[in-house]
Amino acid sequence: MRPQILVVDDEPGVRKALDRGLRAEGMDVTVAADGPTALRLARTGSFDAILLDIMIPGLSGYRVLEQLRSDGIATPVLLVSAKDGEVDQADGLDLGADGYVVKPFSFVVLLAQLRATLRRAASGTTRDRIRVGALTVDREARTARYDDTDVVLSPREYALLEVLATRAGTVRTKQELLNEVWGDEWAATRNVVEVYIGYLRRKLSAAGADGLVRTVRGQGYQLGDPL
Repeated sequence: MRPQILVVDDEPGVRKALDRGLRAEGMDVTVAADGPTALRLARTGSFDAILLDIMIPGLSGYRVLEQLRSDGIATPVLLVSAKDGEVDQADGLDLGADGYVVKPFSFVVLLAQLRATLRRAASGTTRDRIRVGALTVDREARTARYDDTDVVLSPREYALLEVLATRAGTVRTKQELLNEVWGDEWAATRNVVEVYIGYLRRKLSAAGADGLVRTVRGQGYQLGDPL
């Protein structure tokens, strides 16, 4: 499975360069430009690592990291900052960062640090659970739960939910869902995605999660907090 990386930086050029560079190295990348968005995405627990700039609007990288650790989210975090003082680095590490990268950085060095962080994480716990609000997707048991209610899903419905949950808040096209859930099955068409989205919605609604799966007209579907 390709590593899932969250890149958080308020500079468009940096986001674009890291997105392009990390994808070229075989990683899937999601980007965020501010603290609140970064915190919302990171709280899902669906990423293998986070590159987190400290000076971002809305909520600093320090506060995002502090809140994640307070919430029990153990996703590895590499802080990125133009501040190169020992105190700044110590503050970040004390808050639970797994590393500190100083701008301007060499992409080769950053990539090496990121890969080392991913290796350390792989030797410990894995991302067994994804949380989206009150929804918990247990990837090891292949089950889902909303608040205190089990959501009983068929294997295909579960696979569809897991794909949506790994990128909560991001629109997934029908073709992407078809490729990831049905793979090379020759009989599968985009219409089957609509059918199973309907099945999934009904079961989530029955558990109290009405509106969790949203249709984005002309684009696809996304998972988010219930409306």
